[in-house]
Amino acid sequence: MNPKQVFLSLLIFGVAGLLLFMYLQVWMEEQHTGRVEKKREQKETSGWDPINYLQPAPRIMITEKNQEHITNQENPKLHMPEDLKEKRENLLKSQRPTGILTKTSHTQGEDRALGKISGSSINKLIEKHQGTKTLFKKFGEMNWPLDIRPLNKSLVKDNKWKKTDVTQEKRRSFLWEFCKKYGGVSHPQSHLFHMVSRIYVEDKHKILYCEVPKAGCSNWKRILMVLNGLASSTYNISHDAVHYGKHLKKLDSFDLKGIYTRLNTYTKAVFVRDPMERLVSAFRDKFEHPNSYYHPVFGKAIIKKYRPNACEEALNNGSGVKFKEFVHYLLDSHRPVGMDIHWEKVSKLCYPCLITYDFVGKFETLEEDANYFLQLIGAPKELKFPNFKDRHSSDERTNTQVVRQYLKDLSRTERQLIYDFYYLDYLMFNYTTPVL
Repeated sequence: MNPKQVFLSLLIFGVAGLLLFMYLQVWMEEQHTGRVEKKREQKETSGWDPINYLQPAPRIMITEKNQEHITNQENPKLHMPEDLKEKRENLLKSQRPTGILTKTSHTQGEDRALGKISGSSINKLIEKHQGTKTLFKKFGEMNWPLDIRPLNKSLVKDNKWKKTDVTQEKRRSFLWEFCKKYGGVSHPQSHLFHMVSRIYVEDKHKILYCEVPKAGCSNWKRILMVLNGLASSTYNISHDAVHYGKHLKKLDSFDLKGIYTRLNTYTKAVFVRDPMERLVSAFRDKFEHPNSYYHPVFGKAIIKKYRPNACEEALNNGSGVKFKEFVHYLLDSHRPVGMDIHWEKVSKLCYPCLITYDFVGKFETLEEDANYFLQLIGAPKELKFPNFKDRHSSDERTNTQVVRQYLKDLSRTERQLIYDFYYLDYLMFNYTTPVL
């Protein structure tokens, strides 16, 4: 046998071995998934009691008036603005989950500006967001808890938190009522590890914090590091230590029993932000400053697909992405590069209708909400939520006025599509519908 035949034989055996390895890997993953499901179904005989991870840690049902949304003092009801009611009815009756504005005063130039997200691409965009429709179709399938149990407030001694507490209870009641009436799925357990992959764990004070980027998450991680004894002060922790140090544990690193136990007994918190404001903040952070990851990975792909006649320099380094181009990427059903947690929907990051959060904070009242939460969980008195900006401290914070400047470069249809994209986040957390 000559060397050429020997080489060919070895190559054939190598390819066959690689294919066999890939087959065995897939088979082992399927077997593991089956064992996980079997363990869940047989948990009554595994040495620990079944736990409903949807059940919240103890908390209080607030009956005070929640502006125009929760009005009945004995039985709070969800009241949506008329335009949201109409959108929800359209979702329930239509085969498509989003409401697109019809063409009225748009110029032909605006229509051309939509470019690759118009026509059949918009139809594909709508079909891609079937998750919203799926949630609405399965509203009646959830056996939702009948009561909201009280949150332990024994550690809160100062009366100055009374107003904050009332606001907090209204938010929790609103979200709970929304999910009870409109949200939930029958068997989420098979996706449990994915659902909890954004949740950080602090065992000493029994906290679960779901990370929502651009809603104060960097400083929240600093707080968790101090509570864990990893640092003496939040002001001593650098940006890189927060995001790349891997000092904090995530809930998906535990086994099923550890996950279920913590979900059922720890205080679960999520902090959110107005979706449009969060989107603009993410764009400014990642694309208007030098970035060794987002420019080459996202920037180059966005410029290549959405900028006609792009120059060679922009195609090579991915810098200078325009907000309109970024929006076209976000709304495209065939994005050239995948989604990112910095602009992903909160409903897909934290699953607030499947995991019942005990505390709902908002970026708009971040410092006040966070310091009240620290009182609730018995944090050291000297620990306060830091109010400094993690990066680009000289930049103006993204606020309503800043957002308005970015949105004015978009057509009305584009603005409507962004709202449709974040539709569930607007509803769940009772954010005002933006003026489009």
